[in-house]
Amino acid sequence: MLAMKILFVLECANQPTNGTTASCVRFAKELEKKGHEVTIVGCDRIVGEKYHRYFGLPKYKMPLADKNIVKDGFILCKMIYDTLYKAVEGQDVVHTFLPFKLSNMCRLIAEEKGIAVTGAFHTVPQNYTAAIHLGWSKLINGIILHCCKKYYYENIRYIHCPSQMAADMMIKGHFKNAIPRVISNGVNSFFHVIDAKKPEQIADKFVVCMSGRLADEKRQDLIIKSVAKSKYNKNIQIILCGQGVNRDRYLRLAKKVKLANPLIIKFCSQEELRETLNYIDLYIHASDYEIEGISCIEAMACGTVPLISDHPVCATKDFAIDKEHCLFKHGSVKDLARKIEWFYEHPEETSKLRELYLEHAKKYALEKQVDALEQMFVDAYNEKKEGKDLHTLHPRKKDKKLLKRLKRNYKKQLKHPERYR
Repeated sequence: MLAMKILFVLECANQPTNGTTASCVRFAKELEKKGHEVTIVGCDRIVGEKYHRYFGLPKYKMPLADKNIVKDGFILCKMIYDTLYKAVEGQDVVHTFLPFKLSNMCRLIAEEKGIAVTGAFHTVPQNYTAAIHLGWSKLINGIILHCCKKYYYENIRYIHCPSQMAADMMIKGHFKNAIPRVISNGVNSFFHVIDAKKPEQIADKFVVCMSGRLADEKRQDLIIKSVAKSKYNKNIQIILCGQGVNRDRYLRLAKKVKLANPLIIKFCSQEELRETLNYIDLYIHASDYEIEGISCIEAMACGTVPLISDHPVCATKDFAIDKEHCLFKHGSVKDLARKIEWFYEHPEETSKLRELYLEHAKKYALEKQVDALEQMFVDAYNEKKEGKDLHTLHPRKKDKKLLKRLKRNYKKQLKHPERYR
């Protein structure tokens, strides 16, 4: 297979708290190991180590909600067209992650230059509406999905779907032009079983944990309420690995519901997270809305049994082997408390389940998923080369107008670059 030049387009590509960011960087590094040259374009607001081949764009400040959005690990960029043209120039494939303006502008430039474009279905509408407590609204979520389809998805043929649930949503939503490719975001081999001991202060506790953003749709509040309600409250320690807008709220909630042991919230390095996932007794994935739930696979790869929400829009539930004990009724404090108590009372059965989940996690090894993603890029590249791609066969008048506007803005920016920084 020939080495390709691939551009990843993601606004929040340097925000380590964001799951899509983690997936982007993981795939980039693995593709480079296979001999490909991967470049990333995203916001120049850097957190942690910067990717070595990176085009940065100024951060766009969101009115009113900017601080909360950044805390959640998401960022929007200003469009600096000179930077976008430089990033796209000379690439073989442009892979866009989110259905927003940056992806669409890079798509237009790539198609103008005859470069193959692929996309990804990494978020569901509920990821946005949950923040304003409207995740339950079928009407509003349906409108958002339809808008994303018209603006972004119907322009691209090959779409990376991290789960079968995501592919099914595209089929049900009548994404006629799309060919969904179900490819897990994959778990890094870094996450594996190691000899790790509980810290001394919690050595005698039954430790439950959840990893991820501290946001409404992740439902960490259910874990706090369920443990407080449990008859084993005094014996259970909760650890939440992550950061986000709900940190202080969860600390207040823990006191309000009289959680026996102080709630531990920590933002972990990869090494700390791996160690934590190896010594905990139970991993709880309480999220209502999840396109895959890679943190759950990481826990499984470390030999921890997961307890997962059965919400219809939570793809993570498909990981459950023992559906009777490893799934709980979404939103139900009572059922989650009952399931936690079962694991506390049945250490032998839990030990048997660990072995099953360890084996199950191997299916999601990152190396296998990279091969599938690489094949998608090859297929898109070959179609473009043969003139059989979607844009060549079905050019849209709307795109011509968008491209004209893009070029007008590009010329304005070249004349007065200081105004757009």
